[in-house]
Amino acid sequence: MKRLLHAACIALACSGASAQTPPGAAGSAGFCLFALPSDNGSQRWINLGIVQFVDVHADYVQITYGGGNLGSGHEAKLPLKSRDEAPAILARLRQTAEDCARRPLPNLILREDRK
Repeated sequence: MKRLLHAACIALACSGASAQTPPGAAGSAGFCLFALPSDNGSQRWINLGIVQFVDVHADYVQITYGGGNLGSGHEAKLPLKSRDEAPAILARLRQTAEDCARRPLPNLILREDRK
């Protein structure tokens, strides 16, 4: 099961996405926002492009992201009322990644430096 979740997470990170992305935000595989449950009135998003893996526990789903050398990664824990909610959260992650992959990047305007 963990290998399946790990493979799903890698697919998410490679494809990018956005459920509840702020209006007007452009998406890409490198920058794909996923809304976490609000905490004390503040809203936080994580970039799915840097998710390393997703673990499903009995009472929460843990998303590990942004890791690097010397344990610099972070964790987000999404509480579950029951383990039956976990597939819905994984489906939201997957759908967000697919949405980001489909959303075009904005046109970039390049200016030449004239001397």
